[in-house]
Amino acid sequence: MTAFLFALCALIVGYFTYGKIVEHVFGPTDRPTPAIRHNDGVDYIPLPTWKVFMIQLLNIAGLGPIFGALGGAIWGPSVYLWIVFGSIFAGGVHDYLSGMISLREDGKSISEVVGNHMGSTMLFIMRVFSVVLLVLVGTVAHGRCRHVRSAVRAALLLPCDAAAD
Repeated sequence: MTAFLFALCALIVGYFTYGKIVEHVFGPTDRPTPAIRHNDGVDYIPLPTWKVFMIQLLNIAGLGPIFGALGGAIWGPSVYLWIVFGSIFAGGVHDYLSGMISLREDGKSISEVVGNHMGSTMLFIMRVFSVVLLVLVGTVAHGRCRHVRSAVRAALLLPCDAAAD
C-alpha cells in the first residue's frame, strides 16, 4: 500500500510540475481548434471537456491493464517503476505533444503531419504502420487469434472459455 501511495503522489506531482514545464516549453495557442473551425458533424465535432477527458482516459486505461500485467510477468518489479515514471516523462508528454502538433497542423493525423514534414515515402510508411496496428487491435478485439485472446484474458484475470479457444 505504501508503494501505491508513493506512486500516486509521484503521478500527481509529475502532473503539476513536469506538465507545467512541458506546457511552458511548447507554448499552447489560444486559436480556435479545428473542431470549431471545420465543424462538419462527422470528422470535426466540438465536444465538452469532460468527454474529451473521458476519451483520453479510456485510450490509456484500455491498454494499461493488458501491458502492465504482461510486462510485470515478464520483467518483474522494474515494470512498476516504468509505469510510474514512463507515464510522467513519456506517455503524458507524448499525448500532449501529439495533440498540440495536430492542433497546430489544422487537425491532421500524425501520419499526415509526418508526411507533410518528411515526404511522401514516410507518409506511406506511417499509413502502413497505422493499418498494421489497427489490424493487431482488431485481432485482439474480435478474438481471431486464440493465443493473443488467451493472454489478454489472463492479463485481465477473466475466465477463459475453453470452447471459444
